[in-house]
Parts: sequence; C-alpha cells; structure tokens
Amino acid sequence: MTAAPPFAPKLKVLGVEAFEQPFRLRLPFRFGVITVTEGVQAFLRVQVRLDDGREGFGYAAEMLAAKWFDKNPALSDAQNQDQLRKSIELAAAAYREAPLSTAFDLYADNYRYQLRAGRELGLPPLVAGFGNALVDRGVLDAVCRLLGVSFWTAMRSNLPGMVPHPVIPDLGAFDFTSFLAGLQPVPSIEARHTVGLVDPITASDQPPGTRVEDGLPETLAEVVATYGQRCFKLKVGGDRKADLDRLVRIAGVLDGVAGALHVTLDGNEQYEDVESVVELWSAMEAEPALHKLCAATLFIEQPIKRAVALSRSIAPLARFRPVIIDESDGELDAFVRARALDYGGVSSKDCKGFYKSIVNLARCRLWNAEAGGGAFFLSGEDLTTQAGLAVQQDLALVSLLGLADVERNGHHFVDGFASRPQGESLAFLQAHPDVYHEADRRVRLTIEGGRIALGSLECPGFGSAVVPDLSTTAPMPKADWPPPQP
Repeated sequence: MTAAPPFAPKLKVLGVEAFEQPFRLRLPFRFGVITVTEGVQAFLRVQVRLDDGREGFGYAAEMLAAKWFDKNPALSDAQNQDQLRKSIELAAAAYREAPLSTAFDLYADNYRYQLRAGRELGLPPLVAGFGNALVDRGVLDAVCRLLGVSFWTAMRSNLPGMVPHPVIPDLGAFDFTSFLAGLQPVPSIEARHTVGLVDPITASDQPPGTRVEDGLPETLAEVVATYGQRCFKLKVGGDRKADLDRLVRIAGVLDGVAGALHVTLDGNEQYEDVESVVELWSAMEAEPALHKLCAATLFIEQPIKRAVALSRSIAPLARFRPVIIDESDGELDAFVRARALDYGGVSSKDCKGFYKSIVNLARCRLWNAEAGGGAFFLSGEDLTTQAGLAVQQDLALVSLLGLADVERNGHHFVDGFASRPQGESLAFLQAHPDVYHEADRRVRLTIEGGRIALGSLECPGFGSAVVPDLSTTAPMPKADWPPPQP
C-alpha cells in the first residue's frame, strides 16, 4: 500500500449521531416501480479528533430513498428505509472502532468489511455502501472545518490522503495527488431537469382543482419558462408504446427550447434486455416528431435490470448512444466490469460515496488517455437531494469533477427546505445567496438561465458554511432489520 501524503492528517472518529426528518413532496414523483409522495431525510453528525488533538464535528444529509437502492417488490418502503438505517449503523460502529488513519484509509480499509457485513444481513451492495457514503462526508466535513478549508481545497490538496489501495487494484500505480491537484471546480453548472413518469407536460394534463398553486412551476412547459433550462432527463417506463407516446408529448414542449437542447434517457432498470431498449430507440428514431429529441440525446442511463445488466455486452445499444450504469454501480469495481461490456459511463451520486465518484473520474482520465479519446465519462445524477446540506454537498462534488451539467429534481418535487426550521433556511440563504433566493416567504434553490451558481460553496466545510439545526430533529430510530422471519 502506498504511504499517505505527509500533509494528509490522521484522525479518529469519536462518535456518529444520526437524525431524520420526514417531508412531503409538492408533486408526486414516479420513477421505476414507485410513485413517491413523501420521504425521510437523514442527517449525520460526526465527531472527529485530528492527530494534533483538535476536535470538531462534521455533517452529512441524504434522503432515505425507497425502491431505488433495493427495488425488491417484496419489501415495503419502510423496510427499504430500515435497510439504509442499518447500513448507517454498520458504518458508524466500524468507523468508531477504526484506528487512527487518514480520511481515505478510513473509507478504503472499511470498504470490504461493510460489504461483507451488509451481505450477511441481506443488504445489496448499493445499500451497504450508503452508510459509508454519509459517514465519509461527515468525516471530511469535520476535517475541512477544523482546518478552515473548503471541500475543493481539501480535495485538490489531497487532505484525505487518497493513494493506491488494494480495494482499487486497477489504479495501483495511479498518482492521485497530481490528479487531484489538476482538478478545476466549475463556478456554475447547468441544471438537468427530471421529467418523471407522471409529471404533467402541459396544463391540459391537470384537471380543474388539481394544481398545487404554490408559486412554483408544475408542468414541464412552466419549468422551461421559469428556469430557462436546456438540459432534461426523461424517465422511460419499459412499455415501448406508452414511452413513445409520452416522449412525443414531451418533445412538443422541448422542441421550442431556445438554444442547444441536451437530453438523457433514464430507464431505471425497467427493461429486461438490451434488445428491448434497442427496439425503443429504433422506434424513437423512426418517429418524425422525435427527430430533434433523438439528436439531442447524449446517453441512456441504466435501462436494464441490475440482476442482468452486467451479464452481457450492451454493444447493440451503445452503437446508437453511450450507455451508463447507475443502480449497477454497487461495488468499487462495477465501472471496470461495465467497461468490459461496452458501457461508456457511470453516474456520480453523493449517496454512493464521493470517493467512488473520484475514483471513477480517475479511471475515465486514465482510460481516455490510453485510448486517445473521450469515450468514458461521468454523469451527475440526483436522488431528490433536499435544499441545504444535501444538495450543496452534491453540487460541490460535481463541481470538483468538472461536469457540465447535473440532474436536479429536489427543488421541483419539494418546496424549498420543506419541514426544516425556518431559521436554518434563512441561515443558508444568508451564507449562500447565489445558491438560494426567498420567494413567498420560502427559501428556494436559484436556477437562472438554466444554471446554478456555485461560488459560495468555496467556504470552510464540505460545500456549506452552515450546519443543520438538529435541535428539533428526531434521533434516527434503531433499524428494524433484518425483518423477523414468519
């Protein structure tokens, strides 16, 4: 194992506290096999001691999303959430027991244990990794606050101590310190709007009396007019005729978007095999009303169920558009295995771990250099990240990765800070006035000309100058997992 850079502080995790807050969606959100109308956001407070004796706290936040990490229809939404709580419990216990180490070694040394412990409890890899993802964010947030540096500065200086490690053997000779020093965070980013499977496209989709009327756009046409967005992520549901009909209606709005239009298709594991997706794409290309939309499509995201997605080549579809993995990205080597099957990219999501995103970016740089092209890439995707810490930590990550756009949907499906304390939302507004604005006495994410400004994320901490107000946030209950046997 390569020694950590001498400037990477070693640390000890002293404690991990977990909290959670329920919230309601302003509009129903249909993706894959579920329509979401409410949810739960998790918050972590991690206490850290540096090797020089300084102690402090770091924070992380993320939605406990049902039917994404594990789509098993036999499990209830509540059981899905308990799976994620159990993952947090496992990671919290392991990190508290870990010896003094760098932030990266804390993650990498615990990686295999977390997967094994999760497997023994029936947790899929994507679920098992969730706990690490949150605790790692809290750890680095604490390091950044104690050292008075931003996430971008910390990463570009390699303060986590990223080095080759046995859990990433394909990068055994990679120079992480030089790679990280060369990253250039982007000062703003294009917001890619999600069009869910039950989202109203135009006002004709909303019968009288069904509008929310909260001052925010509700239909796709209103989103375009309000935010000026040019990038869109379109959900497809696995029924070719229904998907085609809906895409034609969506195209009726997007064809009028001024400037360059960019589209991605998200299959959310709704197709059984590559041939079914090829049939959809062929039908799309044959439909005159979809010519502009097809030409604007950049890639197709995880169309095939994860149980079989990495069992055979995706080449028949990839010859039309690049295909990326998302739900199949459960383990650190998933992108390596996907590459061998002709996938071109992988999603970045903070809920899967920011170290994984950076490792995958390193792979893209290395593979593209070897091939003399740019075939391999990362995409920034959303898991309905909420205003405040969750969305800012993800925005800080995709900015560091240098991505041109990122899917954002939390601001559309949840009004501002939802049920969080009003004082907390105002504190975020004051500290990050380029990221938020106040309207109708609510603090909301700002998207102007389709873009989100990110300059104020350059502050001590992981993307946020403010920490959540947890004084009235309920402690996370102990996970009821595994479920009792009948």
